[in-house]
Amino acid sequence: MNNDTETSWNNKHVYKVREQRSPEILTDIPDSDKLKKTIEPWLTALFQSEHLSLLVGAGISSAAHWIAKRTAADGMAKFDFTVFEDKIETASKKSAQKSGRGTPNIEDQIRVSNELVKGLEIYIGDEVVEKLSSDLETFAQELQNGLNQFAKDILTSETNIIESCNSEKAAEYLMSFLVSFASRSASRERLNIFTTNYDRIIEYAAELAGVRLIDRFVGTINPIFRSSRVEVDMHYNSPGIRGEPRYLEGVVHFTKLHGSLDWAMKDGVVRRIGLPYGASSIERYVSKSDTLMIYPNASKDRETSEYPYVELFRDLAAAACCPNSTLVLYGYSFGDEHINRVITDMLTIHSTHLVIISYSDEGDRIKRFYEKLKRPAQISLLIGSHFADLETLVDHYLPKPAIDRTTIKMSELLKARGIAAPQIEATGGEVL
Repeated sequence: MNNDTETSWNNKHVYKVREQRSPEILTDIPDSDKLKKTIEPWLTALFQSEHLSLLVGAGISSAAHWIAKRTAADGMAKFDFTVFEDKIETASKKSAQKSGRGTPNIEDQIRVSNELVKGLEIYIGDEVVEKLSSDLETFAQELQNGLNQFAKDILTSETNIIESCNSEKAAEYLMSFLVSFASRSASRERLNIFTTNYDRIIEYAAELAGVRLIDRFVGTINPIFRSSRVEVDMHYNSPGIRGEPRYLEGVVHFTKLHGSLDWAMKDGVVRRIGLPYGASSIERYVSKSDTLMIYPNASKDRETSEYPYVELFRDLAAAACCPNSTLVLYGYSFGDEHINRVITDMLTIHSTHLVIISYSDEGDRIKRFYEKLKRPAQISLLIGSHFADLETLVDHYLPKPAIDRTTIKMSELLKARGIAAPQIEATGGEVL
């Protein structure tokens, strides 16, 4: 083992849990059976925090796609322009470097392109310049074509997950992953799930697992995004008991921080359209007058202060920045400054804890973030291809997705009678 703080964490296995004072770089292939005895009980205990939140990035979609098709999913590749190409490239690089990503992606292009379009519209509005007007029209069309292709690539990845030869296996691990977090006692605070993804991988897994997602959308035929967040929850009446509703288990609060492939704005109203999972195209479901709500802003605050993003980031801050809170990150690259600030603020509360699970650390962004915070006791690290592999993570390290009251009560009864209880594996429902 090596704990050299000068060593890069990228493409290495970095491990830190429980009472470890500093991260350790594992020089050998991790032994999952050995590490399970330390990691699984630790995560089980953390998952029973008063407040539990899960933030997933593109890593969850990539992991599911790898199980289903054994290939990488389509990434955030840029698209080409025939006009203003050099200016877009230069501005995108500056944006990426400022956010710590290094290499610009489509999110940088979208943000810079939107700013350029608005600036040109203001300039041309004062003095009509024929060439600029023509270039702006071409540029706007190329931007729209690029967004349509981006949406199509996301739909293709969704299709691969549900139609490949290993689609059932991918679905099984997605469900197990989600239920490991969602299977909290109904009397505890609900799990909060946040995602920076535009795809519907979480919605897909939740539907298969029977997990009920509560978001800000209201309605059935054409759900509308509401700014007012009424604390709606789900209850049921036990058979034979009147007037004593119980909390329903498997209920989760869900927030898509960067919008979604099936969100569209028209006349100032954001709606969720009926886009099937893995549809062949998006054009037939979104009219030309609709604006597809997949416009993230990863380095400045302009868009996060606009509707509806301000509401979504308020939900993240409210859920994470409270005492006795645990936030688990899976597949998040630390490339979004507005999210990083919320995490930083959360850790100023001493009873909070952060768990980072990541396949790699490109650009050493996680390492820089960890060292900048200087709060090692509040951070657990599971970095590397071994820890972030969805199959390994579910099979060995995550709490088992169960809330079996009978098993727990049996163990307590045997203990009370002075009889040695059988070895029972810890579950995600209670700490044994």
